Amino acid sequence: MTVTGKKILFVDTVHPYLQEQLTIHGFICEDGSRLSRAEILKTIGGYEGVVIRSRFKIDEEILNAAVSLKFIARAGAGMENIDLRAAEAKKVVCLNAPEGNRNAVAEHAMGMLLALMNNIVKSDKEVRKGVWLREANRGTELAGKTVGIIGFGNTGRSFAEKLTGFHCNILVNDPYITLDEKLFPGITQVSLDVLLRESDVISLHVPLTEETRFMVNQTFIDQLKKKPFLINTSRGKVVETAAVVFALETQKIRGIALDVLEFESLSFENIEKDQLPEAFLQLCKYDQVILSPHIAGWSYESHHLISEVLAKKILALP
Repeated sequence: MTVTGKKILFVDTVHPYLQEQLTIHGFICEDGSRLSRAEILKTIGGYEGVVIRSRFKIDEEILNAAVSLKFIARAGAGMENIDLRAAEAKKVVCLNAPEGNRNAVAEHAMGMLLALMNNIVKSDKEVRKGVWLREANRGTELAGKTVGIIGFGNTGRSFAEKLTGFHCNILVNDPYITLDEKLFPGITQVSLDVLLRESDVISLHVPLTEETRFMVNQTFIDQLKKKPFLINTSRGKVVETAAVVFALETQKIRGIALDVLEFESLSFENIEKDQLPEAFLQLCKYDQVILSPHIAGWSYESHHLISEVLAKKILALP
């Protein structure tokens, strides 16, 4: 599609490939990454497109001011910072790019899982201090284990693809899909209670919605039967920190790897270091915990690919 004079506001910074491609096709791209919310409210009425990551929420107030808006493009997978109902009511198309970082998230989840099962982070810290503990750091192999994947969209499927070479049993729970076992041989779709009961590893790949907010809570923990390893590379508020601390204390789980935290800011750029609750401080005391700062989908490759995906989707709009 080639257009003339349609203005797009880039609320957040993204890989320059997106702006380059849109400019080639006649869009006027303007940088709004330094504008405050109040400034954007005053000017957004003149734009037909908005590109965002997570700086702030595109809510009904902004949508009401965006009288010319035709689309919102989210540079990433999650859409929780867009009021999708209000956008739909105003016939604003909402685009995202889960295809762009699906591989990065899956690789990071796999790396965290293997590091957790083999005590790599713990033993690295010990060896640097001259502590040489072989028996205390004996690892657990993934082969032959049952891995439960909650959420079978782009990242869940990519994670499953990574697992196929490890000769493990893969269970999937996703109420919004019907698994075609011809396309995914060796993967079995099950109910959530079966997955929680039978899994040695559980990996979360769900969007943040009212349905998934704090889905890993005390009720979830109480259903676990095999003391699984738990991995979360989706959204921080899918996991209730106090519940997993209790699970570690009572040995209901063997370990947990979190790339995302309940206490992240909306933009994902920081956590409130001076106001972290006791549950997080307790979590950090356990050796069988691995943490990273929301970087699973943040690879060099995904940074470019997300812009490629969004460029194609925007240019395909009528």
